[in-house]
Amino acid sequence: MERARQQRLDDLCRRFRPALLAYFLRRVRNPAEAEDLAHDVFLRLAGVPLDQLRSADAYIFQIAANLLRDRARRWKVRNDYAAAQLAVVDAEEPEMHPLDPERIEAARRSLATLVARLIELPQRTREIFILYRIENVTRHDIAQAYGLSISTVEKEVARATAYLMLHLDYPR
Repeated sequence: MERARQQRLDDLCRRFRPALLAYFLRRVRNPAEAEDLAHDVFLRLAGVPLDQLRSADAYIFQIAANLLRDRARRWKVRNDYAAAQLAVVDAEEPEMHPLDPERIEAARRSLATLVARLIELPQRTREIFILYRIENVTRHDIAQAYGLSISTVEKEVARATAYLMLHLDYPR
């Protein structure tokens, strides 16, 4: 049964991947992002009972449209947040430009320090932390991928967070 399901999913992927890539490319104009979005469509499709699909093409493109809506919402939230942060900076320090070279250099140093501290973590802890906090992969998916319990994933994330807070200049 599982083999037939995998074969059906592979067939749908071969059949719809080129059309999905074209669909996403027209909208996002970034080949790498179009690939990621097409991949996300098939990831979501993998969680659906394929034998109950009446119209696979309609369902696949509905998933694609939903992914684009989610992307647009995330983009709007990020832009609104960035604009709000710039407004705060302008209000607090009107003479400081957000693209001030000193600020950029300070941000680069902070990022380099964060990366250095991440490298100090055990490999599994680091990977789980990055997947969860940066890549936004769910705890459940990480647990499945690593063959761990969700509780263990939560402990690894907490361990990494505690380590980073201890070794970086976070207010306590």
